Amino acid sequence: MQRGEFDAVYRTGKRRSSSHFTVFFRANELGQSRFGFSIKKALGGAVVRNRIRRRVREIVRCHRTEIPAGWDIVIHPKSSVTRTAFAALTADLLRLLKNV
Repeated sequence: MQRGEFDAVYRTGKRRSSSHFTVFFRANELGQSRFGFSIKKALGGAVVRNRIRRRVREIVRCHRTEIPAGWDIVIHPKSSVTRTAFAALTADLLRLLKNV
């Protein structure tokens, strides 16, 4: 996704939150969902942010078939993601994404 598409999701989409993530989503006209990740600098240095990004991408990659198709989704991790077990993150994110 590109900058303008992120902005469209923020402007006209909906938002859901949990203790570890905020997810913005908007219907697209495609047969598949597209994902974007936005990790704030406040979460840590580049190494920490890249680790968070890799963990979230892996959750999406492994569970892509369980996530509804036809959405543009932007995922914002919260600071608690750095201290939480991978299994708990997976369950939390999938719960948000399945209800899109």
